[in-house]
Amino acid sequence: MTRGIALVAHDRHKQDLIEFAQHHREVLRGHRLYSTGTTGRLLIRHADLPVTCLRSGPHGGDHQLGAQIVDGDVDLLIFFWDPLTAQPHEPDVRPLQRLATLANIPMAYNRASADYIISSPLLAPPSLVAL
Repeated sequence: MTRGIALVAHDRHKQDLIEFAQHHREVLRGHRLYSTGTTGRLLIRHADLPVTCLRSGPHGGDHQLGAQIVDGDVDLLIFFWDPLTAQPHEPDVRPLQRLATLANIPMAYNRASADYIISSPLLAPPSLVAL
């Protein structure tokens, strides 16, 4: 069973997300990957992953991602956000978090939590999950 995984990062954390994706490339390849524009193109180029790229965050990508969450296409949100730098599209990020919470999907906002979630046996194909 494949899952929809959204991969997003603010500018100062894009390299962190690329390193995360490179480290977990084989797991990520088994799922449907979505990302906002700039981050998605970086993941395609540097992590060699098949990513569906939406618009960049400030140009509506956060809204597109929110719609995918509402439609049930996203099962996991990995969003390396920058708590120290104000983002011009900050008002768009909060609703994304709200929608993910309402949809009861797991969220990771830093490398440590993303590593824990991506390593979960619940993301493994059903045949590999111990019953």
